[in-house]
Amino acid sequence: MILSFLWLFQIIFLDIFYEKSKVSDITFSASQIKRSYTEVNDDLTKTLDDISTYKGICIQVIYNNEFVYDSSSLNRGCISRANISEYQKFFVNSLLDEATYKVVNPRFDNKVLLKALKLDDSTLVFLSSSIEPLDNAIKILQKQLIIITIVVLILSFAVAYFISKRISKPIEDITKSAKQLSTGNYDIKFTINDDIYELKELVNTLNDAAEELNKTEVLRRELLANVSHDLKTPLTMIKAYAEMVRDITYKDKEKREENLNVIIEESDRLNALVNDILDLSIIQSGNINLNIEDFNFYELLDSIINHYKIYDCKFTLNCDKEAIIKADKMRLEQVMYNLINNAINYSDDNKEITINVIDKKKFYRVEVIDNGKGIKEEDLKLIFKKYYKVDKTHRRDKVGTGIGLSIVENIFKEHKFNFGVNSKVGEGTTFYFEVPKGNL
Repeated sequence: MILSFLWLFQIIFLDIFYEKSKVSDITFSASQIKRSYTEVNDDLTKTLDDISTYKGICIQVIYNNEFVYDSSSLNRGCISRANISEYQKFFVNSLLDEATYKVVNPRFDNKVLLKALKLDDSTLVFLSSSIEPLDNAIKILQKQLIIITIVVLILSFAVAYFISKRISKPIEDITKSAKQLSTGNYDIKFTINDDIYELKELVNTLNDAAEELNKTEVLRRELLANVSHDLKTPLTMIKAYAEMVRDITYKDKEKREENLNVIIEESDRLNALVNDILDLSIIQSGNINLNIEDFNFYELLDSIINHYKIYDCKFTLNCDKEAIIKADKMRLEQVMYNLINNAINYSDDNKEITINVIDKKKFYRVEVIDNGKGIKEEDLKLIFKKYYKVDKTHRRDKVGTGIGLSIVENIFKEHKFNFGVNSKVGEGTTFYFEVPKGNL
């Protein structure tokens, strides 16, 4: 593009620029002559000589129809006195004080720019400058531009080749590694030996992506294992106890009722799992509509705790009975059930659960604390993942479906609550969130 602009302005528009430059020069010279003529202390003859000599402009001064100054002997291409006389008549008849003409000089058959100027009623000045054909200059410029174009293009291709080889080689290596990543090899490590900042950033990003994909793959396998176990176990038990009722205990009322109760419990467990999966899907799809309202938080917590009497848990609730919060009541109830279920699952045998609702002026900080074995630091950032379990073993006495904390996280994000988890191995775990105060 730069070369194209050079050719455009140096060759095609050169004549136009040259002519405009000449017009500008001759107009400026005319103003200098006018100023010198009006200034008492100015030497008009010196001004005329300087303009004629240094700017290559022909000047002829006529006073009372007589030539009193003529620089035509100093400059090639000046219009002769005879021809000037013809233009003098034309200019005088025009009654103008100043005029510019483009004429052909019969003397050399060249184009001339002629400026006529009336200093007073008896003094006329004619300035002329040849607009020489620039064909020779253009040919010289063309030859120079051809050489410059060839040299620049060769250098450009050489530099482009060098840069492309330097960049394309590491990109090819990255592409090969990326192909392995696409086949499921998430242990691949992307490396680069060049100091190219953008490629280093790309390699770091791909390594982070590979690490996350590896974690996702591990979680996917665990999810399949957990879901298959959590679905298969209740289905197996439902089938087994149904067959037992059908074939064995259908006549024994007590045994039959016991077996049917197991079937109902396992159906409830299966139904809870399916409902949690549906809830999580709805929340993650963004189709959840929050019904934000003000309500008494103590009453909600007290009601939830009463539902856990059958689990032989010891609850400690530290909450102002007049604590009013602003949130979606149904979703926050779902949050508290999931957090309490998680606390029960990971408490020690005493199952002591503490719920603190701390007044922080503009909001309440809610803490759900268990006295379990705690969570390792590397597991904390994964605790809200679906089906992620700190304890990988399956226990039938655990409450919940394994995706409760993922539901909790998504509800918090929908509410834009600040939340998190603190834990120390051997000392228990604290889940917390901050909920704005309401007004009732």
